[in-house]
Amino acid sequence: MTAVLTGAAPARQLHLNINILHSGFVPSAWRLPEADPYAFADVRHYVRVARIAEAAKLDAVFLADNASIADQIDFRPITALEPTVLLASIAAATTHIGVIGTASTSYNEPYNIARRFATLDHVSAGRAGWNIVTTADAGSAQNFGLDAVPDHGRRYARASEFADVVKALWDSWADDAFVGDKASGVFADVSRIQPIAHRGEFFQVQGPLNLPRTPQGRPVLIQAGASADGRELAARHAEAVFSASQSFEESLAYGRELKSRAAALGRGPDAVKVLAGLTTVIAGTEAEALRRRDELVALIPWRYSLKRLAGTLGISADRLQLDRRLPDDLPLPAQGQGNHTFFLATLAHARRHGSTVRQLIHELAGGGGHRVIVGTPEQVADDIERWFRGGAADGFNLMPDALPDGLEAFTEGVVPILQRRGLFRTEYQGTTLRDHLGLARPAAAAGLKAA
Repeated sequence: MTAVLTGAAPARQLHLNINILHSGFVPSAWRLPEADPYAFADVRHYVRVARIAEAAKLDAVFLADNASIADQIDFRPITALEPTVLLASIAAATTHIGVIGTASTSYNEPYNIARRFATLDHVSAGRAGWNIVTTADAGSAQNFGLDAVPDHGRRYARASEFADVVKALWDSWADDAFVGDKASGVFADVSRIQPIAHRGEFFQVQGPLNLPRTPQGRPVLIQAGASADGRELAARHAEAVFSASQSFEESLAYGRELKSRAAALGRGPDAVKVLAGLTTVIAGTEAEALRRRDELVALIPWRYSLKRLAGTLGISADRLQLDRRLPDDLPLPAQGQGNHTFFLATLAHARRHGSTVRQLIHELAGGGGHRVIVGTPEQVADDIERWFRGGAADGFNLMPDALPDGLEAFTEGVVPILQRRGLFRTEYQGTTLRDHLGLARPAAAAGLKAA
């Protein structure tokens, strides 16, 4: 099979991250014969996956996070280890691959997050990224002393101010503020270090940060959100977004609208990279790949899949019937206060394909909201090329069915095809996450620019 589209290699660089979802994207991945059920809490598992990804020259590893037990732990592993601590271990075991972690603006304070990710950027020599989330599950709210999830609009207003404060703290040292001159005895030039003196609706933060400016200037800012509030937050602050579009057309429209919002805020038309979520189930033939998916889905109890799907849709599981389509009257979850992204993606897929609940669970490899490709390395590469060349995505946030073997199937089968087609790097061209993503180093804050 030849490439879907021919012609000269694009000037743009395809970007590929690996989302290390413990044992893999499919909920039953931990039950495979070669899998380690304890991998979700074993740093060696994450380091192994990161090294496989780095050998294939992927841009970054990414870790999601929850501040509660947000899944059905009686059946599947959960996101358990704190991301920045784990990513520091991964950074110590690698040399080039970026390390992106999730931290919530709802249940943290700006100074802690600024310090934590600045530390990660220093210890990784400039490879850190922060995925900004607002956290919509009730369990997390209750773990931080709240009876209910805060209002959606207030969460995002807090998140935007939170990001402003974090960026100001990262910029509170000029690039040349650290001196370390033994002869003169000047350790730091305090005229080049300034408090931020922030007084806002949600936060009062004096600053400055207690760390010099990081190797990248700032860690890379990432966001994921399909709601209007989420898109506005991304347009204002994000340098990359993790999206969950189910079709080429949806992703194309999403990217255009997001980049238009960013341009209207005075940012460049290419200021934000769109990295679409992509789950892969890969085998030597399409029939073998379909069989692998079906075998994985068969290992998932129906009660789990129904409850998970119902949770995504914000309804009771007893409203779902396996051999019927989704109910017609599905409003946004929790009166609009819940997670919009996966609700919209799941609903869009079900409506487009006319899927019954049983079919939907198979098509989404267990009921998750991300797009799933089942096929050969060539078929996966063709799909990636079509989306990339067509402008529907700048890259992909990969979620293999199982880890590490699903990632190895991608790096050994798909990556060489993408490289032969001139779509993906054969060597790293820089050392920082900004280098990998083609992002400029942010300038110093106005009051601290060199004369």
